[in-house]
Amino acid sequence: MKYSVFRIIKDKWMMVIGLSLVTCHLSFSPARAQTAPVEQWGQLQVVGTQLCDQQGQPVVLRGISLGWHNLWPRFYNKKAVRTLHRDWHANVIRAAMGIMIEDNYLENPDYAMQCMTPVIEAAIKEDVYVIIDWHSHKLLTEEAKEFFGRMAQKYGRYPHVIYELYNEPVEDSWDDLKQYAYTVISEIRRYDPDNIILMGCPHWDQDIDKVAASPLTGVTNVMYTLHYYASTHKDYLRQRMVEAHKRVPIFVSESGVTEASGDGEINEEETQKWIDVMEQERISWVFWSVSDKNESCSMLLPRATATGPWADDVIKHSGRIVKQLLTKYNQ
Repeated sequence: MKYSVFRIIKDKWMMVIGLSLVTCHLSFSPARAQTAPVEQWGQLQVVGTQLCDQQGQPVVLRGISLGWHNLWPRFYNKKAVRTLHRDWHANVIRAAMGIMIEDNYLENPDYAMQCMTPVIEAAIKEDVYVIIDWHSHKLLTEEAKEFFGRMAQKYGRYPHVIYELYNEPVEDSWDDLKQYAYTVISEIRRYDPDNIILMGCPHWDQDIDKVAASPLTGVTNVMYTLHYYASTHKDYLRQRMVEAHKRVPIFVSESGVTEASGDGEINEEETQKWIDVMEQERISWVFWSVSDKNESCSMLLPRATATGPWADDVIKHSGRIVKQLLTKYNQ
């Protein structure tokens, strides 16, 4: 088990020998969940169409996504990760590294990693899973290959890490996306043979039926992402997901309680319908987003601290809904 010999302590990479020391460390963290997710499930794997733990038992991850790193960098810190785990009960945190808009990774890679690194390493320390998300709407094969190769070399030995190769393809065909996926997956597997990889599908991660009709071959521990926003995407997309899940493993790496724009109506009834179906299908889900933008899906007010914990009066309606769902289902 990768986790038994490596751990981040006091923000430095240090090697710890023996599970007894890990147990000792956890015993002095009374605010922490009694059993941390990675301690409980270990190295994740895909069995058939199901995400499973290291023993082959089904697992459902439920968590939350930070907003774009280049737009809301103040939330990219270890204390925010701790709050999302210990107070909001998320067992997976998604770090959305912006590849578009100003000051993105391509324009300023050093700054991007200054944001991403504390989140990734804090998630490892908190013993929760972390999604490294290439948050793009454009196909950038060589750039993604180089980035994920670096990430796999640095973090591939930790079972906490999940790689999300392409946030939301828009105009790309599934044939082109398959070639992209093969290229980037091959680079990751040079350094990391087994951590979970998530791959997007056409049309804002909604054409999961095209993936089911022609999935990737010759790859292991790869899942396909579907995104929905409850006020816009309703029964038709839920049914598409259920049918596709009979053939391919699915991970809902981004979802919202609002319209697809991220703004507008908050629809709690449709949100619960999505939750019910995902729980029935044992499909993992992540909500968007920890940010303070003036829009419905943004979960915090501008006066919220960067680190949390956050009192109810600085958590917006969407954030309160998501926190309640995480607390209910991640028991």
